[in-house]
Amino acid sequence: MDDVARKLTASRTRLILDKPFLGALVLRLPLIEAMGSWCATSATDARSIYYNARYIEPLSFSQVQFVLAHEALHCGLSHFARREYRDLNRWNLACDYAVNQLLVEDGLELPPGALHDETYKGLSAEEIYPLIEKDSDEETMDQHLYDAQEDHGQDNQPPQNEPNPDHNQQQNQQQNQTDQNSNQSSEKASQANQSADQEREAFDGSDFNQAQSNNHDKDSGSPIDKGRINHTAGVKPPPLSAQEKDRLNTQWQQRLAGAVQQASAAGKLDGSVARLVERLLHSSVPWRNLLAHYMSGTSRTDYNLMRPSRRRGGQAILPSLHTEQINVCIALDTSGSIEQEEIAEFMAEVNAIKGLVNARIILLACDSKLDEDGPWVYESWEPMEPPKSLKGKGGTDFNPVFDWIKSNAISPDLLIYFTDAVGRFPSHAAHIETLWLVKGGAGVPWGQRVQLN
Repeated sequence: MDDVARKLTASRTRLILDKPFLGALVLRLPLIEAMGSWCATSATDARSIYYNARYIEPLSFSQVQFVLAHEALHCGLSHFARREYRDLNRWNLACDYAVNQLLVEDGLELPPGALHDETYKGLSAEEIYPLIEKDSDEETMDQHLYDAQEDHGQDNQPPQNEPNPDHNQQQNQQQNQTDQNSNQSSEKASQANQSADQEREAFDGSDFNQAQSNNHDKDSGSPIDKGRINHTAGVKPPPLSAQEKDRLNTQWQQRLAGAVQQASAAGKLDGSVARLVERLLHSSVPWRNLLAHYMSGTSRTDYNLMRPSRRRGGQAILPSLHTEQINVCIALDTSGSIEQEEIAEFMAEVNAIKGLVNARIILLACDSKLDEDGPWVYESWEPMEPPKSLKGKGGTDFNPVFDWIKSNAISPDLLIYFTDAVGRFPSHAAHIETLWLVKGGAGVPWGQRVQLN
C-alpha cells in the first residue's frame, strides 16, 4: 500500500475512534483513486469517495479527515436528493458551506480551497441557498457527481479536429475504448461496494480494531483496505438516475440513524452535528404532509343518525356523512426572515387543503405588532391568496397574535404560526392547539413544532 493509501486508512481509523458518527458514515463509502484528469481533488456520487492522490499527499491528517468527512456528510445529509428546483451551482455551494461549517465546529482542519463563512453557522443548505449570489464565481472544494453537470463527460471525449477521411473511424474507435474502460471501472466500483458492504456488516456494533482482526484476509490483510483502497476509476462516474436517488436517499437515512446510535452509545455525539442530524431525522416527513395531517385531524367529520322526514317514506334510519366547518387561524411572521415566495408557497398549500376539510381561515400578519390591514378572512369556498402587501420587517413578538385572539373572543380549532421561531413568546402556553411551522433551527416553548425544509 502506498503512502497516500496509508494516510487515508489512518485518517479514516482516527475518525472512527475519535468521531464515531462521522467515522461510521465514512466507512459506508469505498475509497477509489481517480485516475486521469477528471478529478482534481475529491468527489462523491453517494456510492463511493473518489480522490486524487496528488491532492491528498500534501494534506495533514486532520485535513484528510476533513475531506473524508466532507464527502460522507454530503451523502449522510442526502444533499443529492434535496436539491429539487434549485440552481445546481448555487445548491452545491450552499451544501459545501453547510457541511464545512459543521466540520470546523467539530474541530477538523479546513483544507486549501474549502468554502467557509461563520455567518452561515447553524443554517442548513436550504437556508444558505437564497443567501448566495445567483452568478457567484465561487467553486466547491470537491465534485458532486450525483447530479448531471453541463460539462459531464467532456474530459472523456476525444478532441474535436478538422474533419478528414479517417476521422469518423478513429473517433468511433476512441469512443468504443472509452465505453469499455467505463464499463470496467463500473464493474470495479460495484465489486468495491460489495466488499465494503461485507466489511460494514462486520463493523456495525463493534470496535474498528476488532473488525479488522475478525475479518483479516490472508492474501492482503484486512478486506477494509483490500476492498476500499486498491481500486481505481479512470473515467468520471455517471450521475444518479431518479430511481437511484430515491433508493440511496432511503438507504442513507437508515445509515444516518445507525451512525447516530453508534455515536450516542460511545458518548460522542454532541455539538452542531448532533443538532443538525436531529433536525434532519425529525423532518424526514415533508412539512406539507404534516400540515395536511394536522388540518385533517382537526376537521369534524361524523355520521348523522337523525330520522329522515316522513315524506320520504320508510322507517329505516340511514346514516349520512356530515362535515362541520372548522375555524383555522393562520399567523405569518413578517419580521423579515420569511421570504414572500415562501409565504406564497405556504398559503398555496393551505388553500389546497382547506377546501377538503371545510376550513374557514382567519389570516393575521405580525412582526412586533399586528399588520393594521388585517385580519383577512377566507371562507372554505374562497380562494386563498396572499395579501398584495404585507407590512413588517421589524422585530418579532408572538404575543400580539394571541392577544388579538383572546380580545376578540375567538376560539379557533387550530392556530398555525409560520415563523423562524426567533422572538418573544407568551409567558404561558395558549389554550389553543398551536402548530409552529418553523424555518430554521430555533425551538418553541410549547405547541407542536414542524420543520420547514
